[in-house]
Amino acid sequence: MDLRIFTEPQQGASYDTLLTVARATEECGFDAFFRSDHYLRMGTADGLPGPTDAWITLAGLARETSRIRLGTLMTAGTFRLPGVLAIQVAQVDQMSGGRVELGIGAGWYEAEHTAYGIPFPKNRFARLEEQLAVLTGLWSTPLGETFTHDGTYYQLKECPALPKPAQPRVPVIIGGHGAERTPRIAARFADEFNIPFASIEDTERQFGRVRAAAEDIGRTPGDLVYSNALVACVGENDAEIARRAAAIGREVDELKTNGLAGSPDEVVEKIKLYEAIGTSRIYLQILDLGDLAHLELIASRVLPQLG
Repeated sequence: MDLRIFTEPQQGASYDTLLTVARATEECGFDAFFRSDHYLRMGTADGLPGPTDAWITLAGLARETSRIRLGTLMTAGTFRLPGVLAIQVAQVDQMSGGRVELGIGAGWYEAEHTAYGIPFPKNRFARLEEQLAVLTGLWSTPLGETFTHDGTYYQLKECPALPKPAQPRVPVIIGGHGAERTPRIAARFADEFNIPFASIEDTERQFGRVRAAAEDIGRTPGDLVYSNALVACVGENDAEIARRAAAIGREVDELKTNGLAGSPDEVVEKIKLYEAIGTSRIYLQILDLGDLAHLELIASRVLPQLG
């Protein structure tokens, strides 16, 4: 079981804060550092000092870390044209020595688009599917050849399809709860399917849809990695668990139901339930980025029990 650290910087984090957490992620032995791709806070957070751009952040971290994988859950397809995003991701992959992964979705948070003057078009899933065709097409075009795409939403003519990523293929992560389009898009384009904030029962149901969609197009379902994203709130005792829950404005009982909360042993037990239905990777949503002792506890008491 891979454990990855997943942050939500739109709630309030500077680049320096994210660098501190990424370095702690690496030092503690976690597999990867991921971040959301949002430009506006959610809920009651003040969002200070303001948003940071996901791919600018990852470019910096690429040069200041050495081992951990780096990526997004999820880059909004509405934020960047696919040709531009292909260049950005390939460049950051080169900067990291081949450690980048692209989580990408259709975009959903209309308020941040309105706030920053970003178009929020209709048919976002159709656009996402075409974006993925362009992205993967650009990266897979052999050196010396060009890429042309005449689609409904995007047209590229004789693109040199440069730069190339350092990896032979940048892993693509598709996720979500949608029952039809999401599994179909994942089956066609994804290396990993992620379902965020889902129960074991809902996870198993959605994984089954993705496997069926893969079989429908002649793809081996086992070719995909299946993962969850879940909020983490771990403590040595009840008082520490309650303190960490209060720091992120959540209730302990709710977190135990909907996330990974409790003692290290309780959290390991729940992770193994996810593992039993096919999960092989979990993104731990860490909402209090100033609490590095939380990461250290998970690394010392949870990671060793997962093999």
